[in-house]
Amino acid sequence: MGFKKFFLGEPMPDKNDPKYRERYEREVAAGRRFADAVGISWLARKIHTAACHNKTLFLVVAFGIVLACFTFNVVTMVKVFNRSNSKGSNAVEQVDRAMQHRNGDAPVQ
Repeated sequence: MGFKKFFLGEPMPDKNDPKYRERYEREVAAGRRFADAVGISWLARKIHTAACHNKTLFLVVAFGIVLACFTFNVVTMVKVFNRSNSKGSNAVEQVDRAMQHRNGDAPVQ
């Protein structure tokens, strides 16, 4: 294997390329068998059917989940930021303080 192939790799195979067609079909068939065995395809079918019948409700639920995750992340970042400002110390100082507390030494300021 040459250095050029090592760093750049192979070109991405196209599913219509006859060289890779059989491999692509085998991988797709294996993926479908796995999805059927695990039940992912059944779940996707049920979600798709429900979404087709209740489009607005599906969009509200989907975007509600996204909005809830975003809000949770923002709230967590604000809590961490406020907590870090209240202590006013870095990680080294916190470890020193914990070791002094464990050893029973008087805290050094």
